[in-house]
Amino acid sequence: MVDNFDLIRSERLEKDEVLHLYFEEKADIPAEFSHLKLHSKGFYPEATLQDFPLRGFKVFLHIKRRRWIDLTSGELKTRAWNLVADGTRMTKEFAAFLKEIYG
Repeated sequence: MVDNFDLIRSERLEKDEVLHLYFEEKADIPAEFSHLKLHSKGFYPEATLQDFPLRGFKVFLHIKRRRWIDLTSGELKTRAWNLVADGTRMTKEFAAFLKEIYG
């Protein structure tokens, strides 16, 4: 996650025992599109995912994925991220962990 996203801020709500981490995708052109002439065109709406608890705090990741415009064709491009487990709002790793514990 930290290889492809920048942590832009964090909030710790002690009364609710919740930690919010806010990430934005880095402005590096995706390797799969390196042959194209791309320009960053902002972000998709923020997605919020629940992740593993950390030191007794529930953890929520707020992720903003970057979108790119192909200057030749005018098409929007984005990396093919696979961060969310199907049918959940959890990271794949956290969902697999819960599935293993609770069957």
